[in-house]
Amino acid sequence: MSGYSTFARYYDELTANIDYRKRGEYFHAIIQKFKTTKENILLDLACGTGSISEVMADLGYDVVGVDNSDEMLNIALDKKFESGRNIQYLCQDMRRLDMFGTIDIAICALDSVNHLASLDDVRKAFENVAFFSEIGGLFIFDVNTLYKHRSVLANNTFTYETENVFCVWENTLVPETDEVKMNLEFFEREENGMWSRSSDGFSEKAYSEEDIERLLSETGFEMLAKYGDDTFDPPAPDSQRIVYAARCIRSGQQL
Repeated sequence: MSGYSTFARYYDELTANIDYRKRGEYFHAIIQKFKTTKENILLDLACGTGSISEVMADLGYDVVGVDNSDEMLNIALDKKFESGRNIQYLCQDMRRLDMFGTIDIAICALDSVNHLASLDDVRKAFENVAFFSEIGGLFIFDVNTLYKHRSVLANNTFTYETENVFCVWENTLVPETDEVKMNLEFFEREENGMWSRSSDGFSEKAYSEEDIERLLSETGFEMLAKYGDDTFDPPAPDSQRIVYAARCIRSGQQL
């Protein structure tokens, strides 16, 4: 989980194809299907620039957004001030989560779990969510699949161009670990018409369904459902994303 100094500035432009409203309403539908707790305190884990936090707040949740990137959170705060929504933001690593109280729902969207570098890191994140969850609280998150890492991201290069930036996104797959190392080269247009170049890099690791489900069980959750590619259908062999819905059944003190 590494720096996004340049990436943060252009994250919203480069992800303009994502319908955050639709994605938030999808999570909302899953929550309504399984929710049993009375309150609506929602943790948006690895919230990034706050786009989904804004949607969830608009849908009636009391949102706390957590991310470990100051640059991302600064943009999220700008959105909050513009919208006037009552969202709290905390700069924290999900492996060292420290909330002020308990939560009823936790979501973690857009393959943020894949940014955790090992199963031990995933375990720590799951344990933290369980620790601060109410009994019966929901944990809903998505992950990029092994198929996506091996066949879609793989060793491919992608380019993105907006009015202000040209981005070359180069992937390198490590087959032994299903990790994809990502290098982003940004060419930014300056006010004088010249271009400047900067780089960001990070990696994502894919985990098997068996490992994810085992860690959920071991950290105090029961799995309620898993869906393929943002649908309500079971994952297929070529699903690029799996969405998990789980319920907290053990309090933090029992872990």
